Amino acid sequence: MNQPDSPEYDEPIFAPETTGRTEVAGQSIDEGKGRIFPCEGCGADLEFNIGQQQLVCPFCGFTKQLVWDEEETISEQDYVAMLDQLSTWRIESEEAGESEEADQQEIHCESCGADVLFVGSLTSTTCPYCSSPLQREEGHKAPRRIPVDGMLPFLVTRKKTEQNLKNWVASLWFAPNDFRSKGVKGKFEGVYLPYWTFDSMTFTRYTGQRGDHYYVTTGTGKNRRRQRRTRWTSASGSFQRFFDDVLVLAAREMNLKLVQRLEPWPLHQCVPFRQELLAGLFSRTYEVELPQGFKHAQSLIRSRLESDVRSRIGGDTQRIDSMDVAHDAITFKHLLLPVWLMPYKYNGKLYQLMVNAATGEVIGERPYSWVKITFAVLTGLLIIGGIFLLFQG
Repeated sequence: MNQPDSPEYDEPIFAPETTGRTEVAGQSIDEGKGRIFPCEGCGADLEFNIGQQQLVCPFCGFTKQLVWDEEETISEQDYVAMLDQLSTWRIESEEAGESEEADQQEIHCESCGADVLFVGSLTSTTCPYCSSPLQREEGHKAPRRIPVDGMLPFLVTRKKTEQNLKNWVASLWFAPNDFRSKGVKGKFEGVYLPYWTFDSMTFTRYTGQRGDHYYVTTGTGKNRRRQRRTRWTSASGSFQRFFDDVLVLAAREMNLKLVQRLEPWPLHQCVPFRQELLAGLFSRTYEVELPQGFKHAQSLIRSRLESDVRSRIGGDTQRIDSMDVAHDAITFKHLLLPVWLMPYKYNGKLYQLMVNAATGEVIGERPYSWVKITFAVLTGLLIIGGIFLLFQG
């Protein structure tokens, strides 16, 4: 994707206007299956410019500002009501003989005439022949699919991301010398990843045991020892806790450990979904269904509640015998969050880089120099041995 030079961007510049929402000029193509945003100056395809936070023509520099309705907000959705709706949609699909999977679809590129295949959950990409941005018109608003409630726009430019990557490489301990000097070679691709966020009021009942340590002296003479023992007493109780915006990735085949390290996200900067923000960027729709997403959220919530239970039991150590958790007032949102992705190779091995495109945080896999690690370990052992000999002397 070609982008004109633009200033670095720190805060969102979306400004609500009292005149109401103004739609950016869009053009449906291929019987409504794809969408492009033509430049009003030269007719080329507009792209979303991260630095300027508006649509920009990469050829003539024409800009189109995105205008927002002050009454347009991101609302929480009722989880139970949506489950009922999903059940209704499933019955309608079965009666109509429709497949639940939207596995592939061809989009015709008006710029060069090529037919581009969209596979799986991909909803926004660029034409491999002419680099024009292409989108599935109904990718995030398809019938019998949960629509996107909001999205966090790309806030960190490609140029800034590349600088952050250089700083990240320079900060790595035990990295090979040639890796640190040459850096990472590759191209960042901007991708919107789908997420569920869940809110829930929880009520927890628990039983367990509190352990308090105490010490006794046993034996006599050379066999005299001070031993630690634990006194156990029963504990039980109940409490409420509200969880807000528990994040669950709704895409499969992703490195979950890396993705989770991209948190926290500035979700307060999310805006209502706009198709225009996808122009020139990759995007995916959800693959993890809503019920499965909430099951994962429940496991995250439970692990946090276990820490609460241990804190309430108190003492030096704790045993949890039972913990019953009830969920109420469950709501959710379907969000798209921005990530810069880059796979790269070093000595024939493939590594993955991810950058939070809202905060600039770089997370990634990296190579290690075992020569440096071995030298550091031996040096540490020599220092410890020297200190030991010093005290012995």
